[in-house]
Amino acid sequence: MKQDSLFLTGVERHFDVDEIIVSKTDLKGRITYANDVFLRVAGYHERDILGQPHSIIRHPDMPRCVFSLLWQTIEAGREIFAYVINRCSNGDHYWVLANVTPTFGPQGKIIGYHSNRRVPRRDAIEKVIPLYAALCKEEAKERNRKDGMARGTAMVGKLLGEAGIDYDQFVFTL
Repeated sequence: MKQDSLFLTGVERHFDVDEIIVSKTDLKGRITYANDVFLRVAGYHERDILGQPHSIIRHPDMPRCVFSLLWQTIEAGREIFAYVINRCSNGDHYWVLANVTPTFGPQGKIIGYHSNRRVPRRDAIEKVIPLYAALCKEEAKERNRKDGMARGTAMVGKLLGEAGIDYDQFVFTL
């Protein structure tokens, strides 16, 4: 099912605190592995998700600028933590605290990416929801998606600069 054709149900799905959602992608973000928890929570069969872009689970309430920051970080060979809202195959959604890391091959080059997602603290999500809504609103001020993402990125940079912290520090202060 094409991601853009999905509707939103407003129903939040949950998974257990002792479970970890795991996926791996190639360098272009195409899914090469998804564990059973990922498949169950996102509502996909393995045959339908492998080879698909990880953005298949992108929720429209997730600011593009956060994904841009994520990609810049992992492509530079560093890990990142981020709160993410994902969309399920049926339009439900679920929140995660994601830890995304590059996977290095024997020659030390990045050969893919690995993501572990845990159940986030609810109080942190309640702080993230209005921030992400403001970032999405800022991004929507531009007709061009890249220009919108640049606006959102500038807004994140300003907030972090005013707080005197980097993104990872921000995530862990929530």
